[in-house]
Order: sequence, then C-alpha cells, then structure tokens
Amino acid sequence: MAETVLMRNFERPDSHTLAAYRAAGGYAAWEKAKTMEPTAIVDEVKKSNLRGLGGAGFPTGMKWSFIPKTHTGPVYLVVNADEGEPGTFKDRYLLERDP
Repeated sequence: MAETVLMRNFERPDSHTLAAYRAAGGYAAWEKAKTMEPTAIVDEVKKSNLRGLGGAGFPTGMKWSFIPKTHTGPVYLVVNADEGEPGTFKDRYLLERDP
C-alpha cells in the first residue's frame, strides 16, 4: 500500500497551526531543497510523480523543467490555491488541514 502523503494530517485538530506543521516534519523538504542544485530539485520532483490538482493532473516536475536553463535571476514558487470550479473548495480544504 502506498504511503499517504498529501492528506496524512487531515484528522489532527491542530493541523493548521505552524507548531503542528513543524512537529509533523514541516519544512524538512525545504531545508533539504536549499542544499540542492535547481536541476536536482526538479529531478526529485519528477521522480516523485507529484501532479497538480487541476483537471489535467499535470506533472509538477515537468512543469518546473520548463524554466529556462539559462535564467540567472531568482526563481519564485507561487502556490495557486484558486478555486476555479465554483463550490468545490478542494484547495481551501487542503490548505486548511495540511498546509
């Protein structure tokens, strides 16, 4: 059986707090990523098979690989939790329970 990653903290009543996030290992991936080269980060995300939550489920690693290799400035990661589908609230549900 596959390990639950995305929703593993949903049942914790305090899952929305920073303290609970850190206690559950929050920021560990960020700390690791800060020590890696950008291409290694993209490769790891590709290997994870992480996909977007939009209707197409587009592979996140592939999307990140579109950043030009010759880009020398800073690169920003923006989390888009836009609810484009009226009434679904899937993004809000995720952000409130396991940010």
